[in-house]
This record gives sequence, structure tokens and C-alpha cells, in this order.
Amino acid sequence: MEFGASSRVLDPSQRSLFQQISSYGKSIDLPSSYSRHHPSNLSFHVSATNSRRDCISKAVVRDNSVKSEKGKTMPGEYFHDFELTNLTALSPLDGRYWGKVKDLAPYMSEYGLIRFRVLVEIKWLLKLSQIPEVTEVPQFSKEAQLYLQGLVDGFSMSDALEVKNIEKVTNHDVKAVEYFLKQKCQSHPEIAKVLEFFHFACTSEDINNLAHALMLEEAMYTVMFPVMDELIKAICNMAKDNAHIAMLSRTHGQPASPTTLGKEMAIFAVRLSRERRDISQIEIMGKFAGAVGNYNAHLIAYPDINWPQIAEEFVKSLGLSFNPYVTQIETHDYMAKLFHGIIQFNNILIDFDRDIWSYISVGYFKQTTKAGEIGSSTMPHKVNPIDFENSEGNLGKANGGLSHLSTKLPISRWQRDLTDSTVLRNMGEGLGHSLLAYKSSLQGIAKLQVNEDCLSKDLNQSWEVLAEPIQTVMRRYGVPEPYEKLKELTRGRAVTKESIREFIEGLELPKESKTNLLNLTPHTYVGAAIELARTVDKAVNLINGVKAFGNDG
Repeated sequence: MEFGASSRVLDPSQRSLFQQISSYGKSIDLPSSYSRHHPSNLSFHVSATNSRRDCISKAVVRDNSVKSEKGKTMPGEYFHDFELTNLTALSPLDGRYWGKVKDLAPYMSEYGLIRFRVLVEIKWLLKLSQIPEVTEVPQFSKEAQLYLQGLVDGFSMSDALEVKNIEKVTNHDVKAVEYFLKQKCQSHPEIAKVLEFFHFACTSEDINNLAHALMLEEAMYTVMFPVMDELIKAICNMAKDNAHIAMLSRTHGQPASPTTLGKEMAIFAVRLSRERRDISQIEIMGKFAGAVGNYNAHLIAYPDINWPQIAEEFVKSLGLSFNPYVTQIETHDYMAKLFHGIIQFNNILIDFDRDIWSYISVGYFKQTTKAGEIGSSTMPHKVNPIDFENSEGNLGKANGGLSHLSTKLPISRWQRDLTDSTVLRNMGEGLGHSLLAYKSSLQGIAKLQVNEDCLSKDLNQSWEVLAEPIQTVMRRYGVPEPYEKLKELTRGRAVTKESIREFIEGLELPKESKTNLLNLTPHTYVGAAIELARTVDKAVNLINGVKAFGNDG
């Protein structure tokens, strides 16, 4: 029988009573003598749950009278059931948002870590069988190789649970994988002869660092990069679709020289693409050098083998880059670069989210509504930019975790301390919140509708932005004090189409230049913005970013 903790810790007498309960499927009324001493109105419900391997008794603590901080009784019954569901998960990634981030689970979960450990252990045994000097492990037959590969390809959730059951005895996660493989292979006559060469000359970190590297590589290639690319493509489309739509710029929050909506989107597409490319070019590294990085055990057992070369071949065979200079652990410098790169990608996206939020706020974008959705519990008219707000919030959460990983992981006392081990288990959190943010931004983009009337209205009310082109043309043709004259005309004053035209008419300029200025409006004074937006695909080369991650050339 096992029981979980409630929000109020049971005292010794309560635990004693709980342990005496043996009735299944019943609510237990407490003795009156107990109630006098413990007026908390506790009762217990105990039920039996049959699993594949054993029968586990689980308990629900029912507290019918919970005290608030002010000492007032809170009505109702409170159940504390600790089965993991989307309602009981401590992290919203495993609860509320599970459907949006579950694609990462095969790689960044405990299951994923165990699966990649199994892969590394089996690949190492196969590698040993290919070294002529290791005569104790002869070349495996084709059938034996297929059997071993089948353990990797067919690794299931049941297999992972079996490893966890072994770990309950060993209290060592990597050793549990070794014992699991020995159990799986002891019935195979050929492999059974070399069972002790599983985990040969390895420290746990030889297995773990390669498993972590493979987890990251698979998660980035399979999940993160495709969604990054989808996001960049969506922003590219925004740039091209709105390349011609003039928009009032704002610097320091004040009206500035016009641009186009498309060109402003193109900036984000190019920035994100550049960062995605840089992330893809980071080498994912691995070590396989034993307890302190010197191949001590390897060389004692087989002194005539070039173990550094063997290790390099093995690590590269997994699609990783080889790090020859290590302690017990891989130095994690590549992880710091990777996480810093994702942080910068996320920072750029935060900038995008905030700009879109602001454009929605001033009316440049409308948001399509969905039947049944509610924007505010009290203000029925509200259509809030929640997708971009959710994205921004999750990007901040992701960056907080990734920042800790990138600053902590490269630091380890002497030849190794264990602080990296527990931290590495949180890699999935940073990627998960990032993935959730990317999907939120994509969802928000899909709802946007450009409000051209609002954009046009702002431009029509901002003729003062033409002061820049007028004074620039005046400079070209030697008109004295051009800046000062435009400053006197425009600064702190209401400027209209008429006042601007009157000022231009009074200038001594060549006829063609004066005509060009008279024809200029805030809508047309956009420079090269239209062309920059239309040609954004030339600057954003998604294909080049897809390759080169890890060590695939």
C-alpha cells in the first residue's frame, strides 16, 4: 500500500491510523476518540488498482473541512489524488499544453533518455565486435546484429517501464539499462557469451552524454526546426502580401518616415532566419573516454588498441562531432551555444510579438473571431491578442530555463560533479516552452487581417514626415539652412498637405525636383521598402539552414 502527501501533512498518529486501514473500496469513518483529538474531519478512501505486474493500493485523502489562512472553514470536499493527469501535472507543459508540445516527448522525456541510452549501449557492443584485437567479442552474425538492432528499433514504453523497475533496485539509472540489456540478451546463445561487454570500460557519462546529444539532435531536427521554418515562412508571406501597404513609422513612439507593413515583417523574417541558420551550424558533440577522459580502463585491458581513435570513430558513427579533451563529462560548451542561440531566436520573436501586439492596439490589424470564443469575462466586445501574449510569456519562461542551462552546464568542479545531471533533465522544459510559443505566434498570425483604412488615416494625419525629403533635396541644390527652415515649419506645429505644398512652392529648386516634391505624399514616401519586402525570399534561405546541424556536412 502506498499513499501520497496531502496539502496538510499527516501527523504520526494519523499515519498510524492510515496504515491500519485494510478495507478496500470503502470510506472509513474515524473513531470518535480520534475526532476529539483531530477535529479536521479527515476520512480515507482506499482502493485497489491492478496493473500488469502487481497490485498497488492507492489512497485518496478526503478533507471535508479545510482551514483558510484566516481560520475560516472552506466548504466542500477536497480530494488529493496523485495520479498524473493534465489536471495534476506540476508543469503546464505536461498538463494544459500537452497537446501542443507532445511531439517533443519521444526525444526529451525520461522515455527518450532511456531509449537513447539503450541505443548507445548496443552500438558500443557492436563496435567492440568489429575491433580485431578484442577477440573475446567476435564479429556477430547477421542474425545477432538484427536481434540487437531490434532492441533499439522496437524499444517500447513497456521496455522503459521495465528499466525503471530495475532502477528501483539498483538506484542507478544507467546500470539499470545495462541489466535490462543483459536480461534481454541472455536467451540469445551468441550474445549471451559476451554479456559482460555491455558497458565495457564505460563510465555512466560515456552513455549519458551521447544520449543527451542524440536527444537534442533528434528534437531539433524532427520538431523544433520544422516549426521554426514554418514560422519564418509565415512571416515571409506577411512581408510579401503586404509589401505595398504604406505605414507610418514610429521612432521613440513619434511619427517618423513612412515604411511599408511588409518591409517591417521582412525584417523579422530575415533576423529569425539568420539565427535559425546559426543554430543549425552548431556542432553537437560527444565524448567516450572513460571515467576521467584518459581511457584508463581501456588501456589496462587492451593496451595495444588505439582507443582515442576507436572512440572518435564510434562517436562520429552516431552522427555527432567528437570532443577528445574532456574530464568525466563532455564539457557542454556546445550546449551553451545551442541554448544561447535558441534564446536569441526567442528574443527576436518576443520583439515580433510585441510589435504585432502594438499594431493590433492602434488598429493596424484586426483579428478574426471564432464562434463561441470569449475575450473577456466582463467586457463582451473584447478580442484580445492572446496568442501573441501567450507566445511572449512562454518565450520568457523558455529563456529563463535555457539561460540557466547555458551558464551552469559548462561549469563542473574538478573532473566532475553531479550538478549537471539534474539540470540536464530540464532541457525539454526550455524547448517545450519555446515550441509552445512558436505555435502560439503562428496561431496569432493566422487570425490577422490588415486594416488599411486605419493605416491610411494615420498617414494622412502626418504630413510633417515629408520634412525629411524636402530638406534633403534643399541640401542637394544649395538652399541655405534647409534643416533649420523645416524645423521652424514643422516642429511642434500642425502640418497639413496645404502648408507643405505652400512651403515647396516657395523654394528655389529645379522644376523637375520641385514637381517630384509636390507629388510626394506620406503614402508614397516609402523609399525601397516595397522592393525589400517583395524580395524577402532571396534573403531568407530556409534550405541552407536545414543542413549542417550536428556533423552531417
